[in-house]
Amino acid sequence: INNKNVMIKKFIFFVMGLIILAFGVAFSIKADLGTSPIASVSYVGSLFTSFSVGNITILVHSILILLQIMVLRRRYNPIQLLQLPVAIFFGNITDFSIWAIQAITFSTYWQQWVLCIIGIILNSIGVYLLVKANLVTLAAEGLVIAICKVLLIKFGSMKITLDITFVVIAGILSITFLNGIYGIGEGTIATAIFVGWITKGIDQIVGAVREKYSFQPDFE
Repeated sequence: INNKNVMIKKFIFFVMGLIILAFGVAFSIKADLGTSPIASVSYVGSLFTSFSVGNITILVHSILILLQIMVLRRRYNPIQLLQLPVAIFFGNITDFSIWAIQAITFSTYWQQWVLCIIGIILNSIGVYLLVKANLVTLAAEGLVIAICKVLLIKFGSMKITLDITFVVIAGILSITFLNGIYGIGEGTIATAIFVGWITKGIDQIVGAVREKYSFQPDFE
C-alpha cells in the first residue's frame, strides 16, 4: 500500500509539473520576446503551417524519441517509449494553456518582460516537479541522457548544445519560411540562463524548509 501511495504522489507531481511547464511555454509565447529554446521550433513551425504549437510539440518529441532509439540501439530501454503518451498529453495541455491566456494583452515592453518572467518561473517550477517525480524524462532530456551515455559527455554541456541546436533550427526555419526572426529573442536567452538557476534555488529553499520543520515526503 505504501508503494502504491508513493507512485500516486509521484504521478500527481509529474502531471502537475507538465501542466505548469505548459503554462510556462504559453506565457513565454504570449510575452513575444522569444520562447524557451526547446519550444522555439514548435512555435516557429506553428506560424507557417496549419498545425498548432502543441501538435508540432508532439511531432518534435516523437522525432527526439526516434533519435534516442537510433543513438542507444540495443541499449534503449523500451520503458522510455512512455515519453510518447507524455508528449501527447504535454502537447495538448500546451495548446490549452495558450487558449486559456489568450485574453491577456500588453502595451509596453516592461509588460512583455512581466509575462516573460512569469513564464520563466512557471518553467522552473514545472522542471522542479518533474525532476522530483522522477518518473519519465521528457523527450529532449531523454536524448541528452542517451547521447551522454554513448559519448560520455557531461549532461550540462550536452543540454546547452541541444538548446543551441533548437534555436539554430528555429532560426533557419524562421528565415526560410517567414523572411525574418520569430520565436527567438532576449526572452529565449533569459529562459535558457535562468530556468536552471531558479530550479536549483527552489530545490534549496524546499530543502531548507524541510530541514527546519523536519519534513520529509515519503516518496524520496
